[in-house]
Amino acid sequence: MSADDVFLFGATSMLGWSILRAAPVPLTAFCNGYTRTPPPGVERGLHLDDPLAMYELFAAERPRLILHCAGVCDVEKCEQSPEFAYSVNVDGMQLLIDHAPPEARIVYCSSDHVFSGDTGPYDEDSPTDPVSVYGKTRVAAERLLAARPNSLIVRAGLWIGPSATGRNGHLDWLRYRHRRQLPMTVVADELRSAMWAEDAARRVWDLARSEVTGLRHLVATRVVSRPELAAYLAARYAIDAKLDVHYRRDRRAPHLGRVELATRYTDALARPLPSVIP
Repeated sequence: MSADDVFLFGATSMLGWSILRAAPVPLTAFCNGYTRTPPPGVERGLHLDDPLAMYELFAAERPRLILHCAGVCDVEKCEQSPEFAYSVNVDGMQLLIDHAPPEARIVYCSSDHVFSGDTGPYDEDSPTDPVSVYGKTRVAAERLLAARPNSLIVRAGLWIGPSATGRNGHLDWLRYRHRRQLPMTVVADELRSAMWAEDAARRVWDLARSEVTGLRHLVATRVVSRPELAAYLAARYAIDAKLDVHYRRDRRAPHLGRVELATRYTDALARPLPSVIP
């Protein structure tokens, strides 16, 4: 494959940055159009919710594989601006489906926020029950793509690794808050399937280059609580973190409970990935 054959949307997101760094083939990477200085390897800015921009892109280029990691992922921001969240996360997906070449394979990196964490474990057949606007936009975008042939939805929990900005993701969040001497609040009753970003990105690439369609979960060998995860990372990376522990009920924005991702599949691409905490 050439770079023109593979597009990556949302290359500066936590997931997209990991997928870009793990890329086994050349690709063209896109970030938000407002990004002033794209990091190395990210060539273009693009607004997925801009109909003209999407039309012009696919009128000129016809990729064979599209990895879609773009979106508004800040839960609190989505609660404050639901119309904006739906415009980017849902309308953007519809525009992608409308304008992408029909023969192109689309792989969408979704989220465990489609579940509440009040039941579970959750496999691919579990009903979605999001508690936040963000989670609801993910469910809506998934439903749009699920009706399209040769497409795959990949749901994952927490990816732990470096980010493009040095501020996104749990690890860089800890580092950034420590450098700025800012408070670090974690939610005691939020438990997630946490995995190393490098492992997750490689699995996404393996799935993307397979013939698997429909829906797949990325499963970790165990779930971990936010305080447990933060304490482990702080010790491993020598971050002098002073954690303030809250509960879901204390937080202004909706928070997940225990979201343990499981899978009903047994093939090699469904094997659990190592948890961040052994």
